[in-house]
Amino acid sequence: MNELAPRARPAWGAVVSMALGVFGLVTAEFLPASLLTPMAADLGITEGMAGQAVTVTAAVALLTSLLISTATRRIDRRHVLLGFSMLLVASNLLVAFAPNLTVLLIGRVLLGMALGGFWTMSIATMMRLVPEDLVPRGLSIMFSGVSAATIAAAPLGSYFGDLLGWRDVFRMAALLGVLALIVQFLTLPRMAPSGMTRLRTLFDVLMRPRVGLGMLAAALVFTGHFAFFTYIRPFLETVTGVGVNGVATILLGFGMANFLGNYLGSWMVERNLRLTMIAMPLLMGALGVALVVLESTPATDAALMALWGLAFGAIPVAWSTWLTRTVPDEAESASGLLVAAINLAIATGAAAGGVIFDLGGALNVFAASGAVLLLAALMILMGVRTRPLATAGT
Repeated sequence: MNELAPRARPAWGAVVSMALGVFGLVTAEFLPASLLTPMAADLGITEGMAGQAVTVTAAVALLTSLLISTATRRIDRRHVLLGFSMLLVASNLLVAFAPNLTVLLIGRVLLGMALGGFWTMSIATMMRLVPEDLVPRGLSIMFSGVSAATIAAAPLGSYFGDLLGWRDVFRMAALLGVLALIVQFLTLPRMAPSGMTRLRTLFDVLMRPRVGLGMLAAALVFTGHFAFFTYIRPFLETVTGVGVNGVATILLGFGMANFLGNYLGSWMVERNLRLTMIAMPLLMGALGVALVVLESTPATDAALMALWGLAFGAIPVAWSTWLTRTVPDEAESASGLLVAAINLAIATGAAAGGVIFDLGGALNVFAASGAVLLLAALMILMGVRTRPLATAGT
């Protein structure tokens, strides 16, 4: 295969292969949420212990995102990305055949390495697969894999888990990883390492003007979202008063709106990146407040949550594009910082939301989530700047 120069003509086949990789990774990440009870029963452990499969994945993903660019700085990026897909397959197979909790957690460690590494490389890779003006579109295609996994992983995992057993679900996830690996092998070009990243580079990038504050603002946006997202189901059950079918329907609407939001985000970012970065968390914050103060009915809450999903769909596209324009020369290091910030935000949002939920219930979680998002929008408005496309990298 010929090496692809940065910003060459669009390699859309490779972009689709990245979306397949993301779909496989996020599906595997989400599966334990829908299979926790049978996994725990089969392995003879508590559900709380089985839940550590999620915790260890997030922790390893955070650590990997900070170290992977340095550890692989001399290796062709094509080989590195293919390696992550191999880790995805190995992880799912280990979990599927795990005889005990230890082997299960080893499998999830491999998934954390694949997740943290793939996400760290993904933005810099996209900058080399498509011209600069098409990067938002390429990112929206890639992030559609996240939305598709959000829609499919939980309901399909639960359905096939009941029909076939939880181990067969992870075997199916391994086959999905094999499919992604094959498509990536056929479409990804050679991409020689573009720099000699060291751990010191992470600190240097963070200290650049606009970068540190931007990372903090991004962390606040994702913290607010995941505090909300983690406690959607108890809110719908205890406040909205819907049953299992109602929860599934509303979550399906959320996921479909989120899928559309990826493409809305691409369209908005291509026209005004900074406005998108401000407007989406502002809208989500307002929706959080609305869910608290408005009379709760299934129709009202379903509509508000669908709007939230639509708004959040644009967030990853917007922040990834911000990164490509703010730190184009050290995109891998900056991606590692952003992935670490997002993983920390997921853990913080879920943990803080849990404390607030135990103390004051789901309404207070949504109120706090809305407040954090409004604070993030204000911070972006006051302090985060973006470079226009024409001057990016200058």
